[in-house]
Amino acid sequence: MNINVICVGKIKEKYFTDAITEYSKRLSRFVKLNIIEVADEKIPDNASAKEMEIVKKKEGERILSKLPANSFAVTLCVEGKELSSTEFATKLSDISMTSSNITFIIGGSLGLSDDVKSASQLRLSFGRITLPHQLIRVVLLEQLYRAFKINNNETYHK
Repeated sequence: MNINVICVGKIKEKYFTDAITEYSKRLSRFVKLNIIEVADEKIPDNASAKEMEIVKKKEGERILSKLPANSFAVTLCVEGKELSSTEFATKLSDISMTSSNITFIIGGSLGLSDDVKSASQLRLSFGRITLPHQLIRVVLLEQLYRAFKINNNETYHK
């Protein structure tokens, strides 16, 4: 199975890159993981609602250009469905029955454009709290690792 993670922006903080490297290594037992970073758009100071929509649209175009045509697309967004870790593992298993290529999409600091959300087959949320998009990348990889451990009946700390 192939899992792609399309993200807006580069991660500069070492503590995030260390965690991403660690979970990527752990996931390599289960899947071929491909992290695709697209450039983030500069947000003008005191940006208007229209300017923020333009930023999301430009970032969205970059995301959609990297989305594999045959992939099951999952957007991570605040209005998405919240799942427990066990439910997420089941959902991942169900998706893998129909698609060997799954792409998770993480937007930039302003979120995702409506075009990107419309292109996805599933919208997920890791809760109603606001987290930096860099941290969401780590949380996603940890939850993917946990899901594969659950689906393979392997122990993993709770």
